[in-house]
Amino acid sequence: MTGRSPLYMVIGTPFSTFTRTITLGLQYKGLEYDQLATPPQSQLAQENHPFAYLPTLVIHEVDGKRVDVKLRESQAIVRYIDRIAPEPSLHVRPESGILLEEKMWEFVSLAASFGKPPVLPISAPKQGYRTFSGFPIVEATVVKPRVKAMDEGKLTEDEIREKVKDGVLELKRYLSVAESLMGPDGFAFGASPTWADFFLYPLLADLRAIPEWEVVSPRLVNWMTKMDSLPAVQATTAGTLSVGARP
Repeated sequence: MTGRSPLYMVIGTPFSTFTRTITLGLQYKGLEYDQLATPPQSQLAQENHPFAYLPTLVIHEVDGKRVDVKLRESQAIVRYIDRIAPEPSLHVRPESGILLEEKMWEFVSLAASFGKPPVLPISAPKQGYRTFSGFPIVEATVVKPRVKAMDEGKLTEDEIREKVKDGVLELKRYLSVAESLMGPDGFAFGASPTWADFFLYPLLADLRAIPEWEVVSPRLVNWMTKMDSLPAVQATTAGTLSVGARP
């Protein structure tokens, strides 16, 4: 410990997958931080993000000057973290055999993009217009509806499975694509973790907390086990769905 207050404050509940991505990175790079746990759309979230999303990283000092800069959006935050703490690297290593480092950012985008399907003309075919990225598929169509139904206790298990069955179909498709972009073993892109791992892991840690985890392939199960061994993962587990927490 340095004896001084940390230079960084994370605004966001540990339950938030994007917040956990940021705390994973900070932990992995040994950057000390405080954390104010708050759900999205709360008063605190509104005070720190123009749309009250999570997370926000408050940077208390830049070039030796007290500033309290608020940096929002996870992919902007990770670029800042990389700039101030390039090592240990969370980028693709040359020995991984990946020709383009941008393939890692492609993977991140496919995991972290979120939004709603476009509004289509009534006559437009529905196929091919599905929301297709990790966050909305895992969280919005499977995990959150399942957890909400379980917590309410009004539906039978068969009724819950019926409720999320369309989401599970999309989930299987997404996981198949994600796995196809990963190496055959180890972390997503070789022997060392990258930001790709830290964006995907919080989603699958949530998924592992519900019965629909049964659709996950052996490759991804093994990947999760490898991720579980990281001290950064262990340090950011408290307060997440994986240990039964709620927002």
